[in-house]
Amino acid sequence: MGAGGQRRGIQSWWLAIRFSVILSCVEQVSAQIKYSVPEEVNVGSVVGNVAKDLGLDISSLKERRFRIVSGAKDAQFEVNQHNGVLYVHKNIDREELCESVSPCLMNLKMVAENPMEIHYVGVEIIDVNDNSPSFPEEENILEISESTVPGKRFQLPTAHDPDVVINTVRVYRLNQNEYFNVQIRERGEDKIPFLVLQKSLDREKHHEHKLILTAADGGNPSRSGTLNVTVIVLDSNDNHPTFSQEVYSVTIPENVDADTSVIKVKATDVDEGANGDIEYFFGGQLDRKIYDMFSLDKETGEIKVKGEIDFEKDDVFKLDVHATDKGQPPMSTDCRVIIKVLDKNDNKPQIEVTSLSNTVSEDSKPGTVVSLISITDQDAGLNGKVICSLSDNVPFDLKPSFQDNMYSLVLKQHLDRESVSHYDITITATDCGQPPLSTFKTLSIDVSDVNDNLPEFAQNPVELYLVENNVPGNPIFTVTASDKDLNENAALTYHIVREERRQVTIAAFLNINTENGQISALKSFDFETVKTFQFQVVATDSGTPSLSSNVTVNVFILDQNDNAPVILYPLSSNGSAEGVEEIPRNVNAGHLVSKVRAYDADIGYNGWLLFSLQEVTDHSLFGLDRYTGQIRTLRSFTETDEAEHKLLILVKDNGNVSLSATATVIVKVVEPKEAFAASDVKSAAKDEEGNGVTFYLMITLGSVSVLFLISIIVLIAMQCSKSTDYTSKYLQETNYDGTLCHSIQYRSGDKRYMLVGPRMSIGSTIVPGSHANTLVLPDRRRASGEVRA
Repeated sequence: MGAGGQRRGIQSWWLAIRFSVILSCVEQVSAQIKYSVPEEVNVGSVVGNVAKDLGLDISSLKERRFRIVSGAKDAQFEVNQHNGVLYVHKNIDREELCESVSPCLMNLKMVAENPMEIHYVGVEIIDVNDNSPSFPEEENILEISESTVPGKRFQLPTAHDPDVVINTVRVYRLNQNEYFNVQIRERGEDKIPFLVLQKSLDREKHHEHKLILTAADGGNPSRSGTLNVTVIVLDSNDNHPTFSQEVYSVTIPENVDADTSVIKVKATDVDEGANGDIEYFFGGQLDRKIYDMFSLDKETGEIKVKGEIDFEKDDVFKLDVHATDKGQPPMSTDCRVIIKVLDKNDNKPQIEVTSLSNTVSEDSKPGTVVSLISITDQDAGLNGKVICSLSDNVPFDLKPSFQDNMYSLVLKQHLDRESVSHYDITITATDCGQPPLSTFKTLSIDVSDVNDNLPEFAQNPVELYLVENNVPGNPIFTVTASDKDLNENAALTYHIVREERRQVTIAAFLNINTENGQISALKSFDFETVKTFQFQVVATDSGTPSLSSNVTVNVFILDQNDNAPVILYPLSSNGSAEGVEEIPRNVNAGHLVSKVRAYDADIGYNGWLLFSLQEVTDHSLFGLDRYTGQIRTLRSFTETDEAEHKLLILVKDNGNVSLSATATVIVKVVEPKEAFAASDVKSAAKDEEGNGVTFYLMITLGSVSVLFLISIIVLIAMQCSKSTDYTSKYLQETNYDGTLCHSIQYRSGDKRYMLVGPRMSIGSTIVPGSHANTLVLPDRRRASGEVRA
């Protein structure tokens, strides 16, 4: 109602409440008082002092519970029990309380107790011009044919003002124009406005007229309300439809759902009726695919999606739309609609390897280009911007090219085929769209071999234990090397190093298969001639350039029982093992008759000799020590014993297949005098013979000693040059007792071995258990420090 605005317009003189009091006697118990107060006064404003005007004792109002009991709607008024003042308790709106009734009077019933008194107070609400005139509608449309004659009247809506008396509607005014004015006719208390045509209308100049009708009240200051009056001029179909824009432009995302509205074109026709009804059509010169992609509502001009919109196929569409009215004849116009497609991130990046070498040499330098990689993404903008990366822990890197989305896969560090021979590299391409899309591609790269590894032998040096008397031409050993490289770089050939040294003579009798390293001996080795020798085998690969390494082979010849015992004494002048001994008849038991001396070139058990009597004239008369070969008498001679005795002595070694020799000793028993004479003669002969034997013994012992020293020197030199598992400690102990026999101890690993035989040189070591001539001894090195055999 505009009450809030009117409150601010109330003049200050209304705050000083004007009231008139009319006092009259109504009854013995009541009196009537009338006050007046304007509407919209502030809450708390004083209406009047009721207690004073009624002559009540102000000090007893609270005790008598002086109050209003009826007559005030929503308690617009209240009385103060302390001073008897009647004041405004709530906002007062006259139009709400009394509507159009004038005057607006409110009767209040007030009560005081002890004694009971009832008083009636009237309050008149004075109207304030706080409401403006208003029309039922904001706009009124009139359709007037351009053929209408001047002077014709058209009734307009009446304005309404809730205020009363002078504050209600008093006058209507029309804005200045050359075609219309307003006339007011009174019908009772109402004033009715009429629009009067003053000048003929011309639709070709003005198809409509905008007028403003103003209604004003009589208040001070005056308030008013307006009505927009639109006069539409009707005419014939003489105007073309017109689009609001010559060119429409709109943007839609790709992959939009079918039946989605794109845009609504709007054409207008100033004509009326069928002359202004418009239908829309696509232009006839459009590409046929436009009809598959979009649809057009001919009534509303709304364009909707019909087919699949793909930015990668078409990023813009251009449509011609025709608008035609329904007049006779129809008139039309057209416009251009440009539909731009907004890219969405709906395409994954594509990885294309335009140049790839799937094999990289392991000696390639860092920075070597392995392949060229191009990344494509059919999307646009950030959706088509791609970030490329490699999998972790690979010796490769991606280097961007000067051209966008082009990369070079380069080597980041040195390769080693023997460590890693194949790489599966995963390339990840991720675009910058939201959400981002990724593509993965795996490149398999093999590392080609380079001849950068030497052949390797599993063991160096190698120990070979070879039994003497091997068959010439047969394989004796095979050396094998390995190469970490591949193919021809790992294809090995073998050859024996032949140098101008002592071993060359022996190595010359060795042959090796160049392909498999199988070694054959071209001659049979004799333990008694050579006991150990050394040679080197070289393994060479087939790379370019070739690489090689060598291995030292230490050969130990093992003894076989291939030498029969040799009788040194007795030895007759014609070379047969036969001797004659003369002894006195009066010798006692245990007398040394003679001693058979023999030796065996083999060692160990093969060279350990035992003596036995094969034939004897009288077994009770002579005895033979089986270890020393001494012949002694077992008893004294008797008169009945024969004067000549023949002893056939068998000397054999202890080989697996024993070899033996025999010696014949003829013992002649003589009288003591003859024995002494013969003894002198023999003594001279024996001295001569003994000198010869002694000479040979000295040569033999000297040779053994020299061989022993040479072996010790060679062993020390080998130990100083390299550390091997076959080094042994040798302890020599001569035990010569007619057989030129001695023993050699050696160590291999955690075991000790003893070889027994004549003329055995240091270095004649054999593998444990390889031959029967070897004795295995317990290792007491820690307990006693040295073991003797």
